[in-house]
Amino acid sequence: MNQKDLSALTDQELLEEAKKLKSFSITNAFFIGFLLGIVFFSVIKSTFGVLMLIPLYFAYKMINDPKAKRSRALNELLKERNLK
Repeated sequence: MNQKDLSALTDQELLEEAKKLKSFSITNAFFIGFLLGIVFFSVIKSTFGVLMLIPLYFAYKMINDPKAKRSRALNELLKERNLK
């Protein structure tokens, strides 16, 4: 579903969709924090290199995931409809 499909959903369907995406958001945030923690540890220990770039790449890919964008659009729509 894209933005247009989300706006066509009823209020109840939006709340159900938000419930489904909530666990995704929590898991995604945990992994992004873990990967950024690896990068910060690497900076503190002064070990720059390819191994530091790998977690940055994966964190970038997780942030720009289509499901993450859908979750942001859903949250904006819930705020617009005063459901959250």
